[in-house]
Amino acid sequence: MSKIIDAMIETAHDLHDTGGMDEMTMREFEAFKLPPVKQYSAVQIKRIRKKNKVSQPVFAAYLNTSPSTVRQWEQDQKHPRGTALKLLSLVEKQGLKALA
Repeated sequence: MSKIIDAMIETAHDLHDTGGMDEMTMREFEAFKLPPVKQYSAVQIKRIRKKNKVSQPVFAAYLNTSPSTVRQWEQDQKHPRGTALKLLSLVEKQGLKALA
């Protein structure tokens, strides 16, 4: 994390501690510490699925999406976004057991 963001978050904590910033605003500053969401290529998505030894329909069920969506991701016709990217990251690191 950059020194500027570190300084900004430290200042926000000081403001929060003295009552100069509410809890909701403090949470927004904390979000700056989150790592960026990784983007996945069609090849990477297929590799993750095959590493977990599941079919497209089973993989889709774990990710709470449709088999056609997984197929489109793997054929580079569509790209996962939002929650799907987070779930793919989790499965890549911990396997499908993390979603069971």
